[in-house]
Amino acid sequence: MDVGIIGVGTMGRNHVRVYSELKSVDRVFVYDVNAGAAKTIGGQHGATVCATVDELLARTEAISVCVPTQFHAATVRQVFGAKRSVLIEKPLCATAKEAVDLMKGAPAGITVGVGHIERFNPVVSEIRKIVDKPLYVEMKRHNPASARVTGSTVVEDLMIHDIDILLNLFGHPTDIHSAGSPDVCSVLMKCGTVPVALSASRKSSKKIRMIYVEQEDCTIEGDFMTQEVTIYRKPGQYQFEAERYVQENIIEKVMVNKLEPLKRELSMFVDCAREGTPFPVTPDQAIDNLRVCEQILSGIA
Repeated sequence: MDVGIIGVGTMGRNHVRVYSELKSVDRVFVYDVNAGAAKTIGGQHGATVCATVDELLARTEAISVCVPTQFHAATVRQVFGAKRSVLIEKPLCATAKEAVDLMKGAPAGITVGVGHIERFNPVVSEIRKIVDKPLYVEMKRHNPASARVTGSTVVEDLMIHDIDILLNLFGHPTDIHSAGSPDVCSVLMKCGTVPVALSASRKSSKKIRMIYVEQEDCTIEGDFMTQEVTIYRKPGQYQFEAERYVQENIIEKVMVNKLEPLKRELSMFVDCAREGTPFPVTPDQAIDNLRVCEQILSGIA
């Protein structure tokens, strides 16, 4: 299958790299309004540079749209017009309403997916296997400031990853209370009866990507960066020593098959596009993510 990438910014460059490594991909084509950048990245990975979007669409069967969010709708409509399968980098659009309007024009017979990359982190699938009856869930996603991020708050830039995981693993949140600023946000909510805390920051001096789940029988910690999962179990041994409370825990390290999430995501997209099957992250799910983002943002406006 021949694939194309529209937009070779930070994320687009990674798409070019990964597609060029996949055995399921025959040829890779790239386009960017910055022709020099497209030529550079194309040369690094053996991709063919196209002079226009129309040329790229004519020569490919599946497309990654990696342009800035404000240009998603216009670019994706061009892809829809050519009836090509498309993977749209997150967020799907700038607003849920814009995304709903865009998807009304999706032609039948193509695969449309949204690039919520953290869904493909092996930590997520391991957590899904382990979690049974959560009592409390917390997720943190803190980052140093990045010059590449413009025109979005920390909610749709970083927190949206954890919102997607939350909806996928624990259900739709209610009773949402948020506080913060465009660069720092903290949220308390519920999924059913389970209290959930999310935090995201672009002002941190330490990079954090973690999930923490408490259950009656154990506590589960997952690190999305190191792709490690640890389970802490209570053996029932509690005692006082020299007026100091002592608790002994059994610590389990879960065997995680460490893989690059983007490679899993793009490989899955190519397979879905070839077979005409739905991508695991659907536009409807991405729109739900945006709606939760908008509820959170309304609390910090």
